[in-house]
Amino acid sequence: MRTIAAGNVVLEPQVAAHAEEMFVVLGDPALYEHENEPPPSVEWLRERFTRLESRESADGTQIWLNWVLRLPTVGLIGYVQATVFMTGRAAIAYVLASKYWGRDMAREACQAMLAELAEHYRVVTVYAIFKRRNVRSARLLERLGFAPASAKSIGADLEPDESLMLRHVSVPE
Repeated sequence: MRTIAAGNVVLEPQVAAHAEEMFVVLGDPALYEHENEPPPSVEWLRERFTRLESRESADGTQIWLNWVLRLPTVGLIGYVQATVFMTGRAAIAYVLASKYWGRDMAREACQAMLAELAEHYRVVTVYAIFKRRNVRSARLLERLGFAPASAKSIGADLEPDESLMLRHVSVPE
């Protein structure tokens, strides 16, 4: 993994040392409007980040790419992540502190991640699963060129309140 400049935001490979600063970012209650909950403690988050530093699943069939998002003048403001499968597919996720919503930073970070996935990991299909009522996420994915798709297209099971959007990316020659 490498550090990636993306407009106003820098994507840094996530490591355990980011846990304390990310704990503050992930404490933003607005992030949990649609699902999940904040990490229970800095120690829990540090242990999770330590496990993810392996960058792969125990069986070696998945590559785990996790970047924290740094705004140089401010500090950490969120993350982007991808699980890369040996099939040339990747599942992505992203979180940005609510204070930075609507400033195009999530789009910049996701675009940089998508380019990295295509160029360095040979990913050709990317998808995201999200709660249907999360309109912000749907709009971001649309702006990134994703389109609604059926769960069958990737062999996934969705919850009744979830949607899936998919995008094909071009792998450089």
